Amino acid sequence: MISVFFTLIGAGGATIFNSKLGDGWTSSKKKEVNSSPPTVPTQKPPEVTPKPESPPPIKTNIPALTEDSFSFETVKVNERGEVIKRESKATSMWIEGLGERIKLEMVYIPAGTFIMGSPGDEKGRQRNEEPRREVTIQPFLMGRYTVTQAQWRYVSTLPRVQIDLASDPSYFKGDLRPVERISWYEAREFCARLSKATNREYRLPSESEWEYACRAGTTTPFYFGETITTELANYDGSLVYGRGSKGIYREKTTEVETFPANAYGLFDMHGNIWEWCADHFHENYKRALRNETAWLSSDENARRVIRGGSWYSSPKFCRSANRTPLPPHERGDPSGIEGTGFRIVCVPESNLFQ
Repeated sequence: MISVFFTLIGAGGATIFNSKLGDGWTSSKKKEVNSSPPTVPTQKPPEVTPKPESPPPIKTNIPALTEDSFSFETVKVNERGEVIKRESKATSMWIEGLGERIKLEMVYIPAGTFIMGSPGDEKGRQRNEEPRREVTIQPFLMGRYTVTQAQWRYVSTLPRVQIDLASDPSYFKGDLRPVERISWYEAREFCARLSKATNREYRLPSESEWEYACRAGTTTPFYFGETITTELANYDGSLVYGRGSKGIYREKTTEVETFPANAYGLFDMHGNIWEWCADHFHENYKRALRNETAWLSSDENARRVIRGGSWYSSPKFCRSANRTPLPPHERGDPSGIEGTGFRIVCVPESNLFQ
């Protein structure tokens, strides 16, 4: 028997196939007819199937995520907003190159378990933040800051998936300011275009992922402590939270990374711009999921969840646990001044961190 091996190469890797061919010979038995000499069998050359040439590997223009590192400072304050601890940290980030000098920078959010929601004595809490429950989260990558106007402008030029995108929707202009006045549908379209262009899964964070990433291991109302100050975040500083004090009311968005990050290296999780989550809004956490999956309903017109507060918000709306509903077609408040934005989540390749 002749065995011929050939290789087919596809997107999932190489698969080996073994094909067994017959010996390719024909023969006849000896026969004696009237004492004549036996018939000599006629031999045919073996029929050998030629070995096919392996197709070349599939080539793409999609580069892998590149790894880099960055340093940042975290801050902890007491209940009066006084800084009691500063700590320098460094962590890795993964970069998706979009175009010339435009890139998405993401940090690794490790797996873990946390208590989602707010305790009964937390100032400014709402009934939709209860009952508290334990939630287990799988690892993911998250934008270290909200999507900027420069990033949005680039992705808006990529091929349409479902809907059109305006290239410059923001009220407050600036390449390094967060893009705002974005509907939930438009944020989803951004993720869909980016996913198609990079062959990686980009999406909005679920509520549980957002809160877990925002807290970064803390249990206080804000990731820097019991209160908030305008030296740590951009919100309506004419209003006070707890025993804190009044501060600046900037009346506009600020550039990303203006204020201290949390322990994961995420910036602006409190204030500056509201951020869309993937979930449909539910009035409370009864029957809520206990993992990172977005909690959806059968109503596609249901209100979605926004998180984090904005430059226009009272400090109580900037808390880690706060959740606010908004129809998916809206882009912010009716005046159009206080807009919504978002940050992206990437589900990494399984071997990215090995």
